[in-house]
Amino acid sequence: MRKYLVAAVLIGAFAIPALAVESGGGKYFVGLDTTSHKCSVVTEMASGMKMMGEYDSKEAAEKAMADMKECKA
Repeated sequence: MRKYLVAAVLIGAFAIPALAVESGGGKYFVGLDTTSHKCSVVTEMASGMKMMGEYDSKEAAEKAMADMKECKA
């Protein structure tokens, strides 16, 4: 019985992070707040934000945001 419990824990330890990566989507957006005119990297676009781009990683979104002229003001 103990070996089944250990096996279940090990399977869960490897399965849960894999499911989290797939369900999270891994999409990051550069959003421009239309009232404050400031950009930020977000995982969900809020109302009042203009989407400036969609990226697969946070690092890529931050790099792109640094190069956007609308985000330098």
